[in-house]
Amino acid sequence: MAESLQNSIRLRTGHLQLRAASYQEDQLSLQSKDLLSNPAELAAQAGALSEVKAATPVLWIGGILNTIDESAGLQVIGIDPASTLYEPIRSGLVAGDWLTADDRDGILIGRLLADSLRVSAGQRVSLAIVNANGQPDEGTFTIRGLFSTGIPSYDESAVFMALDKAQAFAGTGARASAIMILLNDRADTEKVAAALTAPGVTTLTWTDLNTFFVETMQLAAGFYVLLDGIVILIVAVIIANTLLMAVFERIREMGILSALGMKGRQIRQMFLLEGATLGLAGVVVGAVLGLAGVAYLATIGIPIGDKMAAVAGSSFAMGTTMRATFDWGTFAALSVATLLIVLLASLYPAWYAARLEPVDALRD
Repeated sequence: MAESLQNSIRLRTGHLQLRAASYQEDQLSLQSKDLLSNPAELAAQAGALSEVKAATPVLWIGGILNTIDESAGLQVIGIDPASTLYEPIRSGLVAGDWLTADDRDGILIGRLLADSLRVSAGQRVSLAIVNANGQPDEGTFTIRGLFSTGIPSYDESAVFMALDKAQAFAGTGARASAIMILLNDRADTEKVAAALTAPGVTTLTWTDLNTFFVETMQLAAGFYVLLDGIVILIVAVIIANTLLMAVFERIREMGILSALGMKGRQIRQMFLLEGATLGLAGVVVGAVLGLAGVAYLATIGIPIGDKMAAVAGSSFAMGTTMRATFDWGTFAALSVATLLIVLLASLYPAWYAARLEPVDALRD
């Protein structure tokens, strides 16, 4: 889930977006009142902040890509090809060339979309949109290149063209749908958001833009806490049962030790030490096996294929391989919690053993 959220931030939303207050995202509105009238100025203002890695205008247009035999509904994205925000797309170029800012004829499409439409780099295709005046419009473009981000749902639904051409094609003038902002550190989101204020402009953070992800991750975190609690409880019961069995099997031994002068406190400490040893051994073995498993899942992962990843659609920016992430804080907290629970589970067997009378123990 964390990887999907990171994919969504780097490809779709950025850490922050500046939009006109009335912008209708679900409609990909191109009306003047819903667009930013001064995108270059806003991008420069954001880019001047030291916490900002990239800030660039973007224009989103709903469209249909047509070939002789096939067609596909998608999102046309007008971008500044020179912006570092699109480095993941540029580095994922698998055929053809990258766009230039003055390109008036070229577009980039995903490799998966190209495969489904049976087209390749260099071919001409038709792109139909509804422009800012609400009128259907159509243009013919050359597929300048193909990209692959590893996110099938994205590669099948996005077409890139130079921002100037997108604005001319859609008839929006110099306006833009949003300013996308990428930060050097996600922790600076609120600080940067507070610094970016302008009349009629709404600032949206990555949490606002990825509400589904955030809510799902919170739900998953709660589930994992419950699951961890159940596992630790099972471990505690097993440890307590093991130590109680040890007490019952060694009653005569404890009677002899008591008769030889061992105090109840010493017997209690002996069983607590056994419990701590069992817990520590379990934590060490579990840590070794767990770290090995996480290392494998983090590097190799679990392949799920293009189709399964595409099924996730726009809700999850899921790649073709699911990978694990490791959190030292969670690892340490669970290890310490396990040891504490084991020690608590050892208290009753230790208390029971310490209270045995030597005569009764020897008789048993």
